[in-house]
Amino acid sequence: MTTTLHPGKDGAGVVQRTVLPGGLRVVTESMPTVRSVAVGMWVGIGSRDEAPEHMGASHFLEHLLFKGTPTRDALEISAAIEGIGGEINAFTAKEYTCYYARVLDEDLKVAIDVLADVVTSSLITPDDVEAERGVILEEIAMHDDDPSDVVHEQFSAELYGDTPIGRPILGTVESINAIARDRIVEYYRTYYLPTRTVVSVAGNVTHEQVVELVAAAYERAGALGGDASPIPPRVSGEGVEPRSGIRVLHRPTEQANLVLGTTGITRTDDRRFALGVLNAALGGGMSSRLFQEIREKRGLAYSTYSYTSQYADTGQFGIYAGCLPSKIDDVLEICREEIHRVVAEGITEDEIVRGKGQMRGGLVLGLEDTGSRMSRIGKGDLVYDELLSVDEVLARIDAVTPEEITEIARDIFTRPLTLAVIGPYEDKDFSRALSV
Repeated sequence: MTTTLHPGKDGAGVVQRTVLPGGLRVVTESMPTVRSVAVGMWVGIGSRDEAPEHMGASHFLEHLLFKGTPTRDALEISAAIEGIGGEINAFTAKEYTCYYARVLDEDLKVAIDVLADVVTSSLITPDDVEAERGVILEEIAMHDDDPSDVVHEQFSAELYGDTPIGRPILGTVESINAIARDRIVEYYRTYYLPTRTVVSVAGNVTHEQVVELVAAAYERAGALGGDASPIPPRVSGEGVEPRSGIRVLHRPTEQANLVLGTTGITRTDDRRFALGVLNAALGGGMSSRLFQEIREKRGLAYSTYSYTSQYADTGQFGIYAGCLPSKIDDVLEICREEIHRVVAEGITEDEIVRGKGQMRGGLVLGLEDTGSRMSRIGKGDLVYDELLSVDEVLARIDAVTPEEITEIARDIFTRPLTLAVIGPYEDKDFSRALSV
């Protein structure tokens, strides 16, 4: 059955959804004025779903699925897309994994065929596992060399503790060295199912055309059939209680990197729009409070910002800064003061107007290409109970009130704080940073 989720205007922006036999979902958005298409295959499994013996398996699979199938080797997979001027890649997140390609509209069939082959029919040979094990260890090493990346990982680890959602997506050197091929194959066969998959396509296409091509590709792989229904969006996990902690990773770096924050709200919380406006005002751009106070007025840091992340049953709110090691106390003091001001006074009317404008502009400008449109409808169908139209999201942003912003600020910023720091500190006491 095909459902029109959003009617669009004058043939553009029409979003339609079909559930194929076996529970495979196909969602499309028509963009008839472009000459490209973006295809994504979203699998509802990520690093937070890994048991200890599978730690790093989701990301490991992301690599291995491009190594070969019964009909294509690794070179043929990449050459099939790059030979027509397209691009193909993948990424792993905490709660899902996405394989995607962007090609000319006339090459839609090639993109669907290659991605369906990769997602359904990977060989995962012993030789490929060992070769890719080395590649992933190099990726971990590259990641570990960038303290501005590592500090966010350390913040999540301290915030969530030793839970799947608190562990690194890449796994660790120890877990990657330890994971056996049989475990990876077991993980692949257990979770890479049509019921957990959304195929999203945006660009110069018709829905009927996409459904026909996806059905044919999955049928060739023997991956379509039965009366199974799609697995609904994830609504709960192990749960996360607000906690306070300090994690300092000693490194002889020229710059200290820090993240100060706490748990946030879930992705379906109606207050997420008010939190977005608050985040924009506090640290969302060059006109934000943190940027003005820390960089513009005092010159204490080159980069500073705040951010939010939402998951099925929890979230994060964090403040990042990179500064000279000798300036970290001053930076943390400003962060504490601004948090305190927001809790006590809220934000100004001008900040609300700017925050709403930033969110509106960021949403609309971010949807100007087929890749971002594909991501919106694919992720939306996989993790939300409903897919809001762009106009509906804009209306939700416009409807945010000062009272809602004050309420969410007092909820979030009166929770216990967590701090992660990377820098040349061995015995420094950071406990004052957690008292607001």
